[in-house]
Formats: sequence, C-alpha cells, structure tokens
Amino acid sequence: MSTAQGTVRRLIVYSLLFALVTIAAIGIAGLLERLLGVGSELVFGGTLDLARSLAFALIGGPLAAVLWLSVWRRLRDDAERASLAWGLYLAAMYTVALVVATSTLVGTAASLVDGDRQPGTFAAFVTWTLVWVWHRWMWRHPAKHPVRLQTVPAVAGSVFGLVVGAGGAVNALGTLFDTAIREVSESAIAGSPWEQLTVDGFIWAVAGAVIWWWHWYREGAKHLGTGLAAVALVVVGVMAAGLLMLGGLGTSLWVGLRIAFDGSAPAGEILRPLGAALASSLVGALVWTYHRQIAAGRSDGTRRASMLVMSGVGLIGAATGIGIIVNSVLAALVNPLASSDARSLLLGGISALVVGGPVWWLSWRPTAHVEPAEIAYPGRRVYLVTVFGLSAIVALITLLVIGFQLFAFGLASTSGASLIDEVRAPLGLLVATVLVFGYHFAVWRRDRSVIAAAGLAPDQRVGRVILVAGGQTTEIEQAIRATGASVSVWRSAEPAVELEPEAGAAPEPDAGSPGEAGARRPSPQAVVAALAGVAAKRVVIIAGPGDRVEVIHLAD
Repeated sequence: MSTAQGTVRRLIVYSLLFALVTIAAIGIAGLLERLLGVGSELVFGGTLDLARSLAFALIGGPLAAVLWLSVWRRLRDDAERASLAWGLYLAAMYTVALVVATSTLVGTAASLVDGDRQPGTFAAFVTWTLVWVWHRWMWRHPAKHPVRLQTVPAVAGSVFGLVVGAGGAVNALGTLFDTAIREVSESAIAGSPWEQLTVDGFIWAVAGAVIWWWHWYREGAKHLGTGLAAVALVVVGVMAAGLLMLGGLGTSLWVGLRIAFDGSAPAGEILRPLGAALASSLVGALVWTYHRQIAAGRSDGTRRASMLVMSGVGLIGAATGIGIIVNSVLAALVNPLASSDARSLLLGGISALVVGGPVWWLSWRPTAHVEPAEIAYPGRRVYLVTVFGLSAIVALITLLVIGFQLFAFGLASTSGASLIDEVRAPLGLLVATVLVFGYHFAVWRRDRSVIAAAGLAPDQRVGRVILVAGGQTTEIEQAIRATGASVSVWRSAEPAVELEPEAGAAPEPDAGSPGEAGARRPSPQAVVAALAGVAAKRVVIIAGPGDRVEVIHLAD
C-alpha cells in the first residue's frame, strides 16, 4: 500500500510542479515584456493582461519554488531518484522548455532581421531559456539526477534539433532553388520576398543544427544504446529522412519527365515544385546517409531494422507508382480527349515506381539467398506480417469503395460519368495492394516452412528482462540492452552486502551512490553471461545480494 501511495503522491506532486513552473514562466515572461517595452509605442494589452501576469508570477512563482524545494530535498532518497515520475517530469519540462525557447529565439532573430522589434518574443525566449538551463542542471546533477528515463532528454533534444534543422534547410534551399529556376518576381509567396523566406529558413536551419549538435555530441546521444535511442535513430534518422529523400527525387523526376514528354502546360507551372523537390532530396540524402552509417555500426538488431524500414519506404513508393499507372491507363482509355491529364498522371506513377522500386529491391534483395538464421529473425517476421496485414486492410477498404461505386452507378443511371472513370482510382490502389499482399504473404509462408524444417526456435533471444536489484544498476542495464533485450528495473528493498576487503588488497571503487560505498553486486559481465543460451520472451534476473545472479523464465 505504501508503494501505491508513493506512486500516486509523486504523480500528483510532479504534475502540480509542471503546471506551476509553466504558469510562473508565462507570468514572468509577461512582466518582462512590459519592462522591455517601456517607452515604446507598442500596445501590450490592458489591465487584465497585467493582472494575469502579476497573478501568474507572484502567486504561481512562489508556489512553484516551495514545491520544488520540497521535491529537491526528497531526492536525497534513492527511491525518489529512481521513480518514474521524476524522470518523466524532467524529460517533459526539459523538452517543452527547449521547444519554446527555440521557437522564440528564431522569432526574435527573424524580427531583428526584419527590423521589427518584438519585446514579447524576446521576453519569452529569455524566460524559457532560464527554465531549460535550470532543468538541464537538475538532469545532470551528480547526486540527484533521475535514474529512470535518464537518456530521454538527450534523445528528444537531438530528434527535435534534427527535425527543425532539416525543415529549415529545406525551406531555405527550396526558396533559393526556386528563385534560380524561375524569375524573382514569380518566386514571391503571399507577398513575401524570396530573401526573407531564405533568411527565415536559414535561421531555423542554424538553430536546429546547433540543438542537434549539442545533444548528439555534447550530451552523448550519439553513443546511447537504449531502445529509445535506437528507435529514434531508425524512425527519424533513417526512415523519415529516406521518405524526404525519395519524395524529393520522385518529384524531381516527375518534373523532368513532364518537361520532356508533356507540353500541355506552361513550363513555369511544370517547374513550380522543382525547387522544393531538389532541396528535399539533397537534405534528405545528407541526413539519411549520415544516420545510415551510424545505424550500420550499431547492434545487429538496429542494422537490420534500418534495412527493413528502407525496404518499407521503397515498397510504398513502388506500390504507389503501380496504382497511379493503372489509374492513368484507365483514364486514357475512358476519355482520350483528356490525354494531357492522364499523361501527367502516368508520368507521376512512372516516377514513383522508378524511385521506389530500386530502393525496395536493394534493401529487401528478393533474389538473394536468405540464411535460416536471418529468416528466424523476429524483425523480419514482424515486417512481413505488418506489410501483408496492412495491405489486406487497405485492399478490403478499397474493395468496399469499388462496390459502393458500382451500386451507386447502377442506381443513378442519369449520371453522365463512365463506370470505369468512377472506379479507376480505387481499382489502381486495389491492384497495388493485392500484389503487395500476395508477395509478402507467400514469403511469410515460405519462411515458416524453412523455420520448421530447420528446427529453429521462433525467437532465440531474450526479448524483455525484468531486473531485480538494489542500488545503482546503470551499467548492468546498459550491458543487458546491448544484447538486444529491453530492461525494466525493480528496486530491491534488501540492503547491499558489505564485504570486508582481503588482507593487503585495496578496496575497489564503487560505481554507485555515495551511500553505497563498498557495496558488492554482480558485475555486468556476470549478468550477461547468465543470459547465454536463454531463449525466452521474458525473464526475471535477480542480481544480488553479493555475487548472486538468478534467471527465472516467465510464461508467455
């Protein structure tokens, strides 16, 4: 009951602290805005805005300070530092402060470039930067830093910086490329000159690059081996960058094919998306190449996952191209007079197929021999099931749409539209999804027969480890995660065993907290060695007291 009460207490306390810190920051930023705007002609609102800022700052601020002091004193206890609520609060507030500080910094820089003084944006930047610095200090505190979710701020900051930097670079380069392709007078968007758009994008790119560099190198996100770091690397650095790169390449190829084979539209209209497409392909290629090399040097699971996600990205492009080609062919057959639209659609489908097909082929390698150990890899089976499962769902929905169109056409005989014209779009999608489903379902069945014939276990590695131990277990957790298993830690209430040093032997330094000097627990190597030869989805490892290591298999 005491554990449950402590969990609820922490949840309430840290939720209140998050709210109070946010309220106080808003109030202080409002007061600072008025202070910086004294003597200017800017209007900052009436007395209600001033009253809100005073209430938030003078009431919310002291309450936040009192609550934080109470929390900070409790963090002397190892159980408090190891609580999920403490790590979750720091990660959430650190990320929020970083996002707000970055956006207001960019707004301040853009306003200075434009000659438009905005004290409110600068006040928010100063306030939230101080909040970020404060929470970074707590995150890196040598004695009171969180034990759980300790690496989340570094991963979140690197992902945020990468997304912001890549987006800003795409906007800046896209505007430059677009201006170089077309006349300067045609490149203005919504009345904004191209120089302003380029500078704004450049500011975002620089800010994002600095944030990414700080968290990737200085905070150590590059060398993290946690599951969250691996997921962020594969999903954002490889898959999202691959989508950006292939999308830009496909659009660029489509524009080139239209210039060569489709003269029905003016050249200026055809070239309109080329600048953004070139920028997307260039930035996406740079980001993808770098993170693909990082993933190749990580664990075997991360390397395989990066190949599978690129196979999925290429498959999406190829299947989209097939569907568009079927759609355009049917459109040309139904209405030959509208051949220009069908030709543009056909060229778009060819572009998607030409770009996505080779990526899928090189990543999946359908003609290469696959070893039984590779076939038994869980990620491969998950990928196959996901692909043909989603394809089946899309095919079913598309089939229902085609049926609806057939019945609607039969009941509404007065419609002048052609039946093929009504169903050509869903029919093209149905053809693509049926092909994807049929191939991947056949591969999945073949893999099952190979696994059964070779006598391989469906999963030869431990999927999840529940570690029961006392004291500091960071090194043990990292060693277990290096095997590809996820780790959850349950803190033992038993005190660590104190061992007397042997005669003539110097006491070994302890990696734990100051209160655990001389504590003896199993080494990370001993814990990993205990997992050798274990094949189970979930296991419990009891580490300690002393050198004791016990592995317990859990039922599925």
